[in-house]
Amino acid sequence: MQKKGVIIQGSSRSEGNTNIISKYIQEKTGFDIIDLKSKEISSFDYDFNNQGDDFIPLMKEIVDNYDVLIFATPVYWYSMSGIMKNFFDRISDCLKTEKDTGRKLRGKSMAMISCGSDSELKEGFEMPFRESANYLGMHYIGNIHTWFENELISETLKIELNTFIEKKIKTVYNNLYN
Repeated sequence: MQKKGVIIQGSSRSEGNTNIISKYIQEKTGFDIIDLKSKEISSFDYDFNNQGDDFIPLMKEIVDNYDVLIFATPVYWYSMSGIMKNFFDRISDCLKTEKDTGRKLRGKSMAMISCGSDSELKEGFEMPFRESANYLGMHYIGNIHTWFENELISETLKIELNTFIEKKIKTVYNNLYN
């Protein structure tokens, strides 16, 4: 079975602006969307007493079914959303108790999409994504920052998104499967 890509959305609003961007990318790529808000994912616990939540089954689903992971997050207080941060913190489980699952992240590709109220993204926002990809042996293919003007995706941003999808996401995807 050919694996494909997934957009992992981490927003406090399942149907908010980040979801509109995620759906736009989904239309162009055919990638699935996983809404982290619909999952029960506990905070990281050094004693691993949180193993009964949705994180491990979700990670197994992701590593077994997808080769391109796009993390979509709103910008909350100059950082990724808390839901997304919990997800990233829990990747530690894949280094300690679920090592086989963690090893399956190696060689996969990762991108990051941020969505904010301003067209400018502060320097350093992408660092946790880029460095996590590096640490996990994943290929970081880049990021794009999105925003809304009058509650719409501007034509300028649509051009930037289409370019990002074509030059970054589809190039990696086509290299994997063609």
